[in-house]
Amino acid sequence: MYKYDENNVFHRILKKEIPADVIYENNIALSFYDIHPQKRVHALVITKGLYTNFADFVSRVDAQDLRDFFVAVAKVADVLGVSQTGYRILSNTGPDSGQEVEHFHVHILGGERL
Repeated sequence: MYKYDENNVFHRILKKEIPADVIYENNIALSFYDIHPQKRVHALVITKGLYTNFADFVSRVDAQDLRDFFVAVAKVADVLGVSQTGYRILSNTGPDSGQEVEHFHVHILGGERL
């Protein structure tokens, strides 16, 4: 149903072809700072799997990897120092949402009132 493009920027970051300012990494996720931050704190958490968007991810990922991905999201929020003050997680899915990179990822926004 979903066609994955291995030339997308996030896949190229995973292959170390493009550098990223890494915050955290586990078996399924890689997190780094957004190069065009929208808030004081703006990080991305991307899956290491070849999933195009949230719908693709949840329809094909196994339960352990699903858990590990969202544990990584919570860990990144801790590392960024926004766990106590609050943060927003956001994932765009499809062209109408404004999804720019067709690789499943979550934005973590915080560090100020949203």
